[in-house]
Amino acid sequence: MSASLPVAVLASGTGTNLQALLDTVHGAEAEIVAVASDVPDAPALERAQARGVPTGVFERATHASGEQRDLAMADWLAGQGARLVVLAGYMALLSPAFLDRFPAAVINVHPALLPSFPGLRAIEQALDYGVKVFGVTVHFVDSGVDTGPVILQRAIELPDARDADEVLVALRPIEHALLPEAVRLFAAGAISIDPENPRRIICAA
Repeated sequence: MSASLPVAVLASGTGTNLQALLDTVHGAEAEIVAVASDVPDAPALERAQARGVPTGVFERATHASGEQRDLAMADWLAGQGARLVVLAGYMALLSPAFLDRFPAAVINVHPALLPSFPGLRAIEQALDYGVKVFGVTVHFVDSGVDTGPVILQRAIELPDARDADEVLVALRPIEHALLPEAVRLFAAGAISIDPENPRRIICAA
């Protein structure tokens, strides 16, 4: 078996998607080598520490600019050997300087069927629009807001949904399945760009 893919995870909150990765691909197809946050008391950091994963905190306030924060974080992640960076509830935008350090190797999980409802409060956006179908997207990160090419998507019909928390509960299991699957595909070298459409990602079985 080939060596596991070294993965870094960025998280700002509770870290349930991080936990899904720790419980599935960590120690198998991938090795989570670092977890970083912009929030010093993020519960995600405790989840990482409980599994012996190195953690780092990179607050915007302690750096001259967002780009400087991102460069410091990129240096630390690279020093841990990360080859893929996974955004798992990371609520800060990453600068182009960070993305340049990990070209075509930063992915995000988003609680909507992109390109619909990008950015913050995606579920609330969808509820306000009155949609009947919700979903989850795992996509590559580019310099836009949730505009990178889509890797995986899955939908769920919730025709009577009224409450964002209710929708989130329904979407969590999908997030926890799709994100590890995307990491597995990346680790296997099974993700490629359609030569006829650079927006289209081909995922081999």
